[in-house]
Formats: sequence, C-alpha cells, structure tokens
Amino acid sequence: MKIVVAALALATAPLYTLAFAPAPLLKTGGSFATSSSLLQLSADPLVNANKPTELPDSLSDAAAIAANACHQLYLNGGSMTRCRVDFDTSIGDETYTTLKSSTEFMQQFVSSLSLACVEGVMQEKQRQVMKLMEAKAELRDVQEQMDEATAFAGDDEEGAEESSEQSDVVDKLTQREEELMQIIANQGFNPTTDSWDGSKLRIYFPDEGSAALARRDWKSEVPSCVEFSSCGGVQVADTSKDSVVLFFCPRASEAEFVEQILYETEEKRGDELMLTVMVNPLLVDMGVTGFGMAGRRLRERLIDGLIPAYYLRTLPWGALTRVWPQLFTVWQEDAEESTGYRLIKAMDRLPSNPEVEDIYDIENGEMSAPGEGFGLLNALGDFVNGMTRL
Repeated sequence: MKIVVAALALATAPLYTLAFAPAPLLKTGGSFATSSSLLQLSADPLVNANKPTELPDSLSDAAAIAANACHQLYLNGGSMTRCRVDFDTSIGDETYTTLKSSTEFMQQFVSSLSLACVEGVMQEKQRQVMKLMEAKAELRDVQEQMDEATAFAGDDEEGAEESSEQSDVVDKLTQREEELMQIIANQGFNPTTDSWDGSKLRIYFPDEGSAALARRDWKSEVPSCVEFSSCGGVQVADTSKDSVVLFFCPRASEAEFVEQILYETEEKRGDELMLTVMVNPLLVDMGVTGFGMAGRRLRERLIDGLIPAYYLRTLPWGALTRVWPQLFTVWQEDAEESTGYRLIKAMDRLPSNPEVEDIYDIENGEMSAPGEGFGLLNALGDFVNGMTRL
C-alpha cells in the first residue's frame, strides 16, 4: 500500500508541488502538467506590485504562471472578473496563425486554470493516475496470459475442443488489451465510464472547425471539465454549469458575438461565473471595426475593462513579459547570465514597439538615452497608440 501511495504522490506531484527547474525559455513540457507556480498564492498579491516580472523557465511554467495570475485576480476581485492573457512566441513569423502557434500553451494554461478554479479536478486527476497505474499493471498480466494461451493453442497434441476454448480466451484477452491500451493512451480517462458532473470551463474558438478539432485532439490533454464551443452559429450547448469562460484568439469579425455571449453568460450565471479570460484577443482591426468611433466604443465596452493578467512576447534579441500585478520587464539574451537572459528595463506599463527597440538600442550603446522619454520614435509610437484608442 505504501508503494502505491508513494507512486501516486510522485505521479501527481507535477500538477501542484514540483518547484521550478532551470530550463531553456519556453521549453516544451508534457501534457496535463503544470508547475508549482500555480500554488504561489499570497494573502495580498498587491505586495508584488512594484517588483519586476521574471521570465518563465519553460512553456509549462508560463502556462501555470498565467493561470495563477488569473486565479489571483479572481481571489482579489471576486466573481465575474474579466482579464486577458497575451502569449506570442512567433517573433514575427507568420507561418502559422496565432491560434495554431499558441495551441500548446493554451492546452497547458487550460489545465492549470482548471486545477486552480474548478472544484474536484485535482481529485479526478488523482483517480485517473491510479487508473493509469492499474491499467499498466493489468496490461502486463494480460499480455503474459496471451503469450501462454497462444503457446497452448499451438500445441499439436491439443484436442479440437480445447483449441477452440483457448481461441476464445485469446480473443477475450485481445479485446481487454485494446481497452487497457486505450485507457493508457487517454492518461487514465475512460470515456465509456467517466463523466463530469461538476462546474465547467468553456472555451470559445473563433470558428466551428477549430472547436471540432479541439474536441477530437484535446481530450487527453485537458481535464474532462473542459467544454468546447465556437463563436457564431446556433448555440445549443448547456452553459448552466459554466464557472470559467475563455475566448481563444477572438478576432474582430467575432467581436459582436463575443460581446453578446459575455453579457448573456454574466447575466445568466451571476456570481457563479468566476472568470472570463480572453487569450490573444484581436477584437479591433482596421479592416473590420476600424479605428474610428466604432472601434473606440468597442474598446470602451469590451477591451478597456480587461485586466492584463499575463503577457509574454519573445523578441529577436530577448523577451517582454509581465504577470499581474508586477512590472513589465524587458529582457535581453546574455550568454554570461546563468539563465541566459539579462533584465534591461522594468516599467509600470506596456511599452510600445518603438519604445522596446529604443530600450534595446540605449542598453547596447546604439543610441543615446534622451533626457525624457524615448525620442522621436517613441513620440510617433505614442501618437499611433493614441489613434487606436479613439
């Protein structure tokens, strides 16, 4: 019994208790695994408000930190908290869409957020780990029995009746082997017997095609409390148990639906709705909403009220990051640092793209630091940013 308990504790440890381990920035982690950052909850998160944000050690860490920040916002602000998470490691590469390039992060973020916000998910994961261990042990026994039965069935001296019985035994063992292998492939989840009756986390994808692919491919990557929907179309899903709602890469063309479903969900669920999180939102676009009055009103109604919970954007020479409620930080690659990155600037707001480049140039002696602000490029960037807020 002690061995089983120890194995279960070790198997579930990555979900909540394992500390950070040094790793390259955004190194890919395993499925349904999170880091201990998920539990780094302080009684008053605002004590970290003026502290610089550190870079994550891996993609799993980034997902767990982002989920922790969203959970902190809920604990600090109460029900119906609205926030946003921005994650971009493309460095300008447009080979893949934003949704495609951030899918793995989203899977791990959803898993971490489910563990933090949805009651019963941790207990379910522990049961699945136990089922996984039992399935692996039973599979070994079944395969041994199949080898013995096959050898016995091949005996030339065996009678026809006994041979038929052994053939039936092999067929049953083969069927059981397939069932066990499916349970192992699903990480202990058995779709025929396991069901989720508690609160749910719902993800809205930009279109039904993306949602359908997630229903097919994400089942073994996220907890069973996760439901998948799409923006637009006829909504037939039962949302009466939704406690966390996520919009994954909502675009300007879906802005009307996002706004509608957000208000309807808040009205319907009330205090039972813990969080609404928009991941990589692009709801204002010159070609769809414009930057005029329509864009300004949409920003005021929907976007300005979103609290930035987490921000991470990789750059050709470093990264820009922030976790609520800490400072935005700009990092430069540096081989002499143990982490591979050096902090070059901390700010209390998100710097514009020209500001980020100015910070890099000033740090590396390619331009002189101005007496105030970041020069002409910064002024131009501020002007453009101001126009987008109209």
